[in-house]
Amino acid sequence: MTDLGAVAWPPAPIRTDRLVLRGSEARDRTAFIELFASPEVGTYLGGPRPRAELERAVPEVPGRRPGLFVVDLDGAMIGMITLDRRDAERPGHVRPDAGEPELGYMFLPQAWGRGYAAEACAAALGWFTDTLPGEPLVLCTQTANDRAMRLAAKLGFTEVERFEEYGAEQWFGVRSQEPERKRRA
Repeated sequence: MTDLGAVAWPPAPIRTDRLVLRGSEARDRTAFIELFASPEVGTYLGGPRPRAELERAVPEVPGRRPGLFVVDLDGAMIGMITLDRRDAERPGHVRPDAGEPELGYMFLPQAWGRGYAAEACAAALGWFTDTLPGEPLVLCTQTANDRAMRLAAKLGFTEVERFEEYGAEQWFGVRSQEPERKRRA
C-alpha cells in the first residue's frame, strides 16, 4: 500500500475543462473560512463552525498538506477535495488493516448545482488512479445527503454497508479501479 504522504505534494496543477485542482495558497484563506462557517455546507458535516473561531485558528496558508486539492474556478477557490486515510477507529472499512484512502469534498454553496463537484472529483480520481494504481478508494456520506449519494454513484462508488455514526445513517462505498477501466473501454 503506497502512502499519500510519500507522494510529492502538491502535484502539478490538474486542469479540467473549467477548473484547476492545485495546492493551497494564502489567497485561499477567506474561502476556507467561508466553507467551514457555512450553515449550508455544514448541514451534513456536523454544522458550521463559528467564524470568529475560524478567523483565529485558520493559518495564513490553510490546507497545505498531502491529499488536499483546492478547486479553483477562474482564479478563485470554490471548494476542496481531500484524499485522506480513513481512521481505523471509525466504522466502515474494506481492508482488515483499515486505513483506506477516502475521498472527501466541500464546495461553497454558490458553486452547487453546476457540475463542479463531479468534474473536480473525477479529475482527482484520475490523478489518484495514476498515482496509486490498484488502491481502492472509499467514500462515506449521510444517506440523507441526496446530492452526495448521486455523485457517489456517478463516480463509480458501490455500497459496502450502512451504519450509524454522528447521530445519522451513513452510506459507505468503495470504488475499485477495475470498474473504471471497464467503463472507459
